[in-house]
Amino acid sequence: MSKAHADGLLFGVYPGGAAGDDSGGLAVGPPDDPAEISAALDLLQGRPGRPFLVRAYIAFDDGTAVSTRHATAAPVDAARYAERGRTLDLVAQYRSASGNVDGYCRFVRQLVEQFGAITSTLQVAEEPDVTDNPMLDGYYPNVVQAIVRGVSAGKARARELGFDHLRVGFNSTPLFGPAASFPATLTEYGGVEFVRDLDYVGLDFFPDVFRPVPDTELADAVAGLLRHHRAAVLAPAGLDHPPLHITEHGWPTGPDRTPRRQAEVVDIVVRIVAAEAEALRLSGYTHFALRDADSANPDLFHQLGLMTDGYIPKPAFETLRALVDKHSA
Repeated sequence: MSKAHADGLLFGVYPGGAAGDDSGGLAVGPPDDPAEISAALDLLQGRPGRPFLVRAYIAFDDGTAVSTRHATAAPVDAARYAERGRTLDLVAQYRSASGNVDGYCRFVRQLVEQFGAITSTLQVAEEPDVTDNPMLDGYYPNVVQAIVRGVSAGKARARELGFDHLRVGFNSTPLFGPAASFPATLTEYGGVEFVRDLDYVGLDFFPDVFRPVPDTELADAVAGLLRHHRAAVLAPAGLDHPPLHITEHGWPTGPDRTPRRQAEVVDIVVRIVAAEAEALRLSGYTHFALRDADSANPDLFHQLGLMTDGYIPKPAFETLRALVDKHSA
């Protein structure tokens, strides 16, 4: 993902159900079913060998053992899904209450050693611009240093091991007003080395989920947000060159949120991403999530899936499958 794909987008999905909520908790339900996940991934990916990302989360905190073996938390044992040409989109979360950046950098290097052969994208930290939620990395001290040093540590270890395919980046949520300076804070701290080592920037965005958008305005709102992020957030930070990957997007079903509308939103967002890919250097799209955390719970964080918690496809599943087939790299 060193450049936007001229021949199509790099698609992916988070194949679990568990999701962090906006109060620092975790939306959970029935356990994942690896066989059902693999079958669903096969369908979304389409033909074997087509590039396709499997998003997985693994966290460093002050209790993380000094070890070269670490286990993904969501989903469990994500490496099992790296088959048929699929690779991991590994998120190395930073949750050190003591601000242990040295330990985090060791952790990132160990992740490269352990998972680098089957990982295409290594994201250093998760939504580090969000400071009020302990499920997200901006809550923890020294997060700027952790990102800058973590990106360079991961990239250096990848070079040493010959993992030329491994791309290292960071992400954020949409940034407006004073918050738009967050990437500039990173580049000012990291300087030339950080910019050189950075392969991509990610964006988690959920239009019409937390702030309603009229149906007729959604397409324009999505396009406008993406253009804003490139021109008003990344470019002023000296980050006009790295590809921009949609690292999380979803729209929940539930009361007053119909499965049909979910499919429409997925279709609108992906088509806008594909249409703007060349102009805005958009490299890919990853959906959050494959299945609901708990389909019986009306809370929006529990019903973000393309499938129910019993792996019954919603209309959006087939919509995304068709979009992957049409727009994939």
